[in-house]
Amino acid sequence: MSLLTPPEKVAKLQNTLHAKAKTEPNYRFYSLWDKVCREDVLAHAYRSCRANRGAAGVDGIDFEAIESGGLERWFANLRQELRDKRYVPDPLLRVWIPKSSGGQRPLGIATIRDRVVQMAVLLVIGPIFEADLLPNQYGFRSGLDAKMAVRRVFWNVRDYGRNEVVDCDLSEYFTTIPHKPFMRCLARRINDKQVLHVVKQWLVAAVVERQHNGMKRTTEAKDSGRGTPQGAVVSPLLSNLYFRRFVLAWQQRGIDRMLDAHIVNYADDFVICCKPGNGSKAMAVMRSMMSSLGMTVNERKTKQVQLPEGQFDFLGYTFGRHYDQSARPFIGTRPSKKAVSRLLGKIHEETSSRWNQTEPTKKVEEINRILRGWCNYFNQGPVFREYQYVREYTAKRFRRWLMRKHKRRGTGYRQYPDDYLYGKLGLYKPWAPPRVDRSSAKA
Repeated sequence: MSLLTPPEKVAKLQNTLHAKAKTEPNYRFYSLWDKVCREDVLAHAYRSCRANRGAAGVDGIDFEAIESGGLERWFANLRQELRDKRYVPDPLLRVWIPKSSGGQRPLGIATIRDRVVQMAVLLVIGPIFEADLLPNQYGFRSGLDAKMAVRRVFWNVRDYGRNEVVDCDLSEYFTTIPHKPFMRCLARRINDKQVLHVVKQWLVAAVVERQHNGMKRTTEAKDSGRGTPQGAVVSPLLSNLYFRRFVLAWQQRGIDRMLDAHIVNYADDFVICCKPGNGSKAMAVMRSMMSSLGMTVNERKTKQVQLPEGQFDFLGYTFGRHYDQSARPFIGTRPSKKAVSRLLGKIHEETSSRWNQTEPTKKVEEINRILRGWCNYFNQGPVFREYQYVREYTAKRFRRWLMRKHKRRGTGYRQYPDDYLYGKLGLYKPWAPPRVDRSSAKA
C-alpha cells in the first residue's frame, strides 16, 4: 500500500473518523459513501495507486493510457458513476506467482478503475477499523511493521519466559474467509448500505484467467461464499479485520491470562508464546476457535516448540539457541535459511546471462536495491555470518557476470578486485561486526 502523505483535507477527514471510532467503540457510521465520492479523496486514491504502479487489469488499460486519454475526463466519469451508484466492479485478472514454500498462489489483478475506488474506500473506512485493531496485530498497519512483531516475540520469549511457542499456520487463509461472518464484522461499524454493497461486490467478483484457448471466467468466491481477492488494495484491511475476531476472543475469554499464552500476529502469520507446560492447551484451544471461525489449521506446518532446544521461523527470522563469539549459548534470532536462500536466488537471477546487455552501473543499482532492502530488514541479532555469506556470494556472481559480459574466461578475481567492485562501481557491501550485538535485538 502506498505511503503517500494525504492532502490536508483528506488527513483531517481521516483523523476525525479515527477519533470518533476510538472514543465511541460501539458507534456505527451511517454516511460514508459521499466521502468516498469526494474529489480530493478520489484524487489522492489515484495518486496512491499510481505510486504503487502495477499492471493493467482485465480491460488492458494502464495508467499511461488513462492519462493520454485525458485524466480529468476519466475522473469526471468515474466520480459521476460513483455518485449515481452505478459503479459495478470489473472481473479480476488472475495470474500465478511462485510461493516461497514452493508451488504457486493466485493473484487477482483488479482494473485501475477498481483499484482507485478500493483505495478511496480504504482511505475512508481504514481509520475507523484501525481504531479497533489490537496492539498485537502488526500486519499492514501504519507505524507498525514485521520487525516490530519479531521483537515482540523475542521479548515474550526472553524477557517473560514464554519460551514454549506454538508456531501456527493456516491453510489458504485469504481464500477461505467466510463472507457472511466477515460482512457482520464490517456491519458492526458501518451502516452505510452502499459501502457494504460495494465491498460485497469485491468479495464475489468474477475471475478471468488467460489460457491457451482463450479466456476462462469463474465465480469461485461467489459460489463458495469465501475468500478475499488476493492482491486487492482492500485485502490487507479485510484480512486484519477478520483475524481480529480470533485475537479478540482469545483475550475476552481470558485465555491469555489463564495459560499465560500471548498471540503475535502479522497478516495470516502468527505464533502463541506460552509459559512452559501450556503449549499443548493453547494449541488445542486455537484449533477449536479457528474451526468455529471457519478457518483450517495446517497441521503439517503447525508445531509446538520448546526453546532453546527447538527452533522456529517467524517472518523470515529463526528463533532458537545461538552462540556468541565465546561459544556461550543464548536465545536469539538470525535470518532464516529460507530468507537467505531467497535472497541468493534473486542475486543469481540478476547476474544470469540473460542480462548481459545491461550496463554494469545499471546492474549495480539493481543489485544494491535488493541488498539494501534485505539488510535493512535483517539487521537484528547476530547477522555477521549471513552478511559475510551474502557479500561473498554476490561478489562472486557479479564477477562472473562481468566476465561473461565481456566474453572472457575465469572467475574475475584478478580482473575485477574488491577496489573495482566496491569502489569504482559502488556495489553495496553488507557488513556487520563479528560479534553478537544483543542491543540490536532489543531496539
